[in-house]
Amino acid sequence: MQIIKYPHPTLRHRSRSLRRVDAELKKIIGEMLDLMYAGRGVGLAANQVDLPYRMFVMNLQSDPTDKEQEHVFINPVISRRNGTSEAEEGCLSLPEIYEQVRRSERIVVSAYNLAGQEVRYELDGLFAQAVQHETDHLDGVLFVDRLGEDGKLSVKEALNKLEREFAAGRSSGEIPDDEQIAARLKELEALRT
Repeated sequence: MQIIKYPHPTLRHRSRSLRRVDAELKKIIGEMLDLMYAGRGVGLAANQVDLPYRMFVMNLQSDPTDKEQEHVFINPVISRRNGTSEAEEGCLSLPEIYEQVRRSERIVVSAYNLAGQEVRYELDGLFAQAVQHETDHLDGVLFVDRLGEDGKLSVKEALNKLEREFAAGRSSGEIPDDEQIAARLKELEALRT
């Protein structure tokens, strides 16, 4: 398992809801947490590791020793949004790109946890921002999609660089073509959704 980078097609794939929590899913989540910590991130969505599942992991402290701060969101749904705030965001799939993003200041989100229990959170601040960022991932939306014209201009060259790196990976055969990726995602969806 590894973190995929923009413009990999799985990052634009709308994730499918999961039906069950089992030992294999728990193992996947453990690997996702390890990758998130290795990248010094605070959240990581399944499609960032080339999986089509509607789930993400989070630890706002990015501290692997603080298990109390670890959160797993399976099939998250944001049901209410209030207010507006703007803060800097980055993304493990868009390395070294940071820009101001406007999001809802407060949200209510429901999801299932690793025990398969439904949980509901009323969030604000960084927690609300991070949950919105990761939920966007599950819908195939990246934080750069939410930028205004000035923000898009400021990240354009960095995105072009990632596109060139991706094209080089395709040319070398390291990254499969779109049809192969789509077929693999469909197979994975059939196993768990």
